Amino acid sequence: MDSDTYDSGTRLPVFFIPPVEPVRGKDIRVDPGTTPRQLAWRTIFGAGKYTVPAAILMIGHFVGEALVPVIMGIAIDRAVATGDVGSLVIWVIALAADFLLLSYTFRFGERLAVYGQTMVEHHFRMRVTDRILNPKGMAGPARLPGVSLNIATSDVNRLSMAVFLSVFPPGEMAAVFVAGGVLLFISWPLGLAILVGAPLLLWILDLTGGPLRSRTEHEQEVAGQAAGTATDLVAGLRIVKGLGAEAEADRRYRAASSRARDAAIRAGRSQGAYTGVMQMVSALFVVGVGVAAGLIALEGAMSLGELITVVGLTQFMMGPLNNLGTNFGAVWNSAVPCAKRVLSVLQAESATSTGTVRDAAGALSFHQVSAGQLDGLDLTLPTDGLVAVVCPPEVTETVTAILSRKRLPESGQVMVGDIDLFDLHEDVSNELVRTVPHAPDLFEGTVLENIAAGAGNGPDRDSRITRATFAAACDDVADVLPLGLDTPVGEAGRMLSGGQRQRVSLARALAADSAILILNDPTTAVDSVTEATVADRVARARTGRTTVVFTNSPALLEVSDQVVIIESGRLRYQGPRAGAEPMLAGAVGGQL
Repeated sequence: MDSDTYDSGTRLPVFFIPPVEPVRGKDIRVDPGTTPRQLAWRTIFGAGKYTVPAAILMIGHFVGEALVPVIMGIAIDRAVATGDVGSLVIWVIALAADFLLLSYTFRFGERLAVYGQTMVEHHFRMRVTDRILNPKGMAGPARLPGVSLNIATSDVNRLSMAVFLSVFPPGEMAAVFVAGGVLLFISWPLGLAILVGAPLLLWILDLTGGPLRSRTEHEQEVAGQAAGTATDLVAGLRIVKGLGAEAEADRRYRAASSRARDAAIRAGRSQGAYTGVMQMVSALFVVGVGVAAGLIALEGAMSLGELITVVGLTQFMMGPLNNLGTNFGAVWNSAVPCAKRVLSVLQAESATSTGTVRDAAGALSFHQVSAGQLDGLDLTLPTDGLVAVVCPPEVTETVTAILSRKRLPESGQVMVGDIDLFDLHEDVSNELVRTVPHAPDLFEGTVLENIAAGAGNGPDRDSRITRATFAAACDDVADVLPLGLDTPVGEAGRMLSGGQRQRVSLARALAADSAILILNDPTTAVDSVTEATVADRVARARTGRTTVVFTNSPALLEVSDQVVIIESGRLRYQGPRAGAEPMLAGAVGGQL
């Protein structure tokens, strides 16, 4: 793991994304105009520090293999046929040296190639993961968690395999050209056939790889959908059981899994047929060369040693040519569609907007804001106190999306003081206006680590954590957990109950101490007594700050300094709770 993800003093993992853009995986350039084929080509040469020496070693290995029949043929003509023992010893030593070369060049060449592929895979995986987890989010259609996971694992792995195309095919082609040169010296028609036929074979490989690329892309898509379905089922297992919908969930997953299986089988058949045809073509090509060499030998146009060299080279060349069908064709045709899916993440536009202004202060206000269910909303919030907003759920969704800058207003402006919210730099915006979703995720770690994730690293870090823990009634949570605040929460907080998760996430938001805090029904999963405790403590803890709570909870309405009622997308009421009571019974989504 990159050292930036660790605190240098304690070596404990921290939860903040580094303030600077991560440098992981930047060796391979990806820009908005990068195509899948371009990314595949850049991946091939993306680990040159390791693959260049690996390719040189592999060229040495394959050329050494091609020289084996050549050395044997020369030994037969100059030593065996003449009975020269001294010459025989020399050529046997030459053959032994050649095999020593073969052993060490392959051993170290393959090791470097695998290391280079692993480095590229790691860089891409970290880069894709960084993009998926970036707070700015990704615009476009929603992605199931399993789909993103599939891209970060399976697609990245297949794409990184393209690194091997800069190592093995060059060695195989070098062997083919060396063999062709030797054959050209022995018999120019045979050599010419090899030197012209091998490049022609490579051209045919890419030309016929379209169907395989298409099937591979479809296979990856349905596999990602199946993984996403499985992830959602696991995440919502409690809800599924509560609804008694196990049978329907099982049916849906089986259907998704069957589609993934069928797509994998079709892709496997296509790849098998593709590889088989290419190997058959190359085998027929080499057999034809061997037959032609035999006919030339029968006419007495070459010696016994030359015939053995030709036959040996012909048999040897079947390996490199067949491997070109596998290493180049199959790997390339798998890498291109995987590159397309990786680019769908790396090239995705941010879901949030960011500006350049780094200084703002003042009240949060809406000026004739229209978007979704909002119809020219005019609203100015106080700079101090708790404001309870009663409105339909779709209005809450729209307003929170705007305040988190995931959605632009269709018209109007949202201001912080005299600065447009969307003109603020991301860091400043997060510091001033923090929007907490209704069901935020927890990090894998302890309760205390999750709360501390929002407290920053300032001198008042410990006091922030203490105040936030108390305000969110997490002291009660600690009392019932086996290790108190040091109890692990599990992945996404699944070791905690819904109410405990809600309080821990609320404490994390309070620990950040943002000037403006937006909460969306933060107490729906707790009992009424705990809700009243949390409401009272949050109101007191946020004194001097703006706290906006979208809720119809009587406890939160009771402690609010102001009540805002939004109806039909417009402000209907803003003022003390007492004045809102006649309207709350009839307000959309609000009732006491």
